[in-house]
Amino acid sequence: MTKAEFERLRDYIYRESGIYFEDNKLYYVEKRVEQQMERYGYKDFTAYLGALRFDKTGRMRQDLLNSLTVNETYFFREYDQLKCFAEEVIPLWYQDGRRHAGVKIWCAGCSSGEEAYTLAIIMQEMAPNMPYEIHATDINTEVLRKAQQGIYEYYAIRQVPEAYLKRYFVPVGENYGVSSSLKRRIKFYQVNLMDDVAMQSMKCFHAIFCRNVLIYFDDLSRRRVALHFYQALEPGGYVFLGHSESMSRITTLFKPVRFKNAIIYQK
Repeated sequence: MTKAEFERLRDYIYRESGIYFEDNKLYYVEKRVEQQMERYGYKDFTAYLGALRFDKTGRMRQDLLNSLTVNETYFFREYDQLKCFAEEVIPLWYQDGRRHAGVKIWCAGCSSGEEAYTLAIIMQEMAPNMPYEIHATDINTEVLRKAQQGIYEYYAIRQVPEAYLKRYFVPVGENYGVSSSLKRRIKFYQVNLMDDVAMQSMKCFHAIFCRNVLIYFDDLSRRRVALHFYQALEPGGYVFLGHSESMSRITTLFKPVRFKNAIIYQK
């Protein structure tokens, strides 16, 4: 792939998903594009890009995005933030009278589901009498299928406490399957964070987890997503970003709140 070809494809991916690949990602993108060209029988990049742009089914675009957006994750990742959610945010919900009204949580960029299931475990353990629902979304249809299956290798569950492992997982050969009691609590479906119509349909959330997702976006796309998050949240709702990310660098819409275990952003 020439640099000019890479830039043409990069612009297309950015328009479709908001994800921006720097020049140093040329090799990463090239290898995945080669796989897609072979899959669809194209030997010429220009012909492939033309077919990609005019594919009315959207299948070629989705397959390309799936190949480019596979991110490694695991249960109980970035524990300090989860500790903040469990021990500081959930008690505030009780104080606000949400014990009976319940809460609605959005896991945006849920990948293969580990974070969404982790949040469900925390809610089950820390707020057993509080109604809740978790919406878990991603642009990648392959990882969503894996999330719905809920079967994981040891690497993904290695940080799950032993008591939780016994309570919320069942053996599936050498792997671990999420219990049906957790699966019932989560709705997995596709949402492109750059799709304004889809994003405007996301409403009435009390917390949004979007950790280590916006690092793949440029400043303009981050601001656009942040505005949608603001509109999706109930007053007083929280946004959890990755530990190395800062909403304050993106927008002034949210108020940073310093808890004992983490900094969270509040509407």
